[in-house]
Amino acid sequence: MNRKQAGIILTLLALIVCTGVLATRVNNQIKESMGEVPTAFGENDDNATETSSNYFYESRNLREQKDSKTIDNLKAIVEDKNTSAEQKEEAEKELTEKTMARDYETRIELSIKSKGYEDVICFIDGDNAKVVVKTNEELTQEKMVEIQDIVMNVSKVYDVDIEKK
Repeated sequence: MNRKQAGIILTLLALIVCTGVLATRVNNQIKESMGEVPTAFGENDDNATETSSNYFYESRNLREQKDSKTIDNLKAIVEDKNTSAEQKEEAEKELTEKTMARDYETRIELSIKSKGYEDVICFIDGDNAKVVVKTNEELTQEKMVEIQDIVMNVSKVYDVDIEKK
């Protein structure tokens, strides 16, 4: 084993450890937040608004970090001389899909925000899309159809899950 291979192995081990630590932290946050009692509708709770804002901020940051790591790993596979042509082709395909998904997510978020929503985050995973909107109003069937249409027109994804925060 040469130095380059040892470096790659150590880097991958470090990424695995970081992923484990991050997963533990994320799972603990979920468990802690599940213990909170939601406020009744109609109550004006500044804490709920702050939590909602934090949700969008943290979700965007986590998505960016995850996407960046994935893209960096795929680029490393493509650029590695020891990678087979088949693996390079598969990595290039995944890289293209990930890049397109990021573009679609951004376009969907901007389109939905332009409809008057305070904040929006979109997650596209293959043939599924999850859209979380921040609004004080109730999501009517008409508004949900409008959001679904935006997602379908931009990304051609038909399985859309819509949540209100």
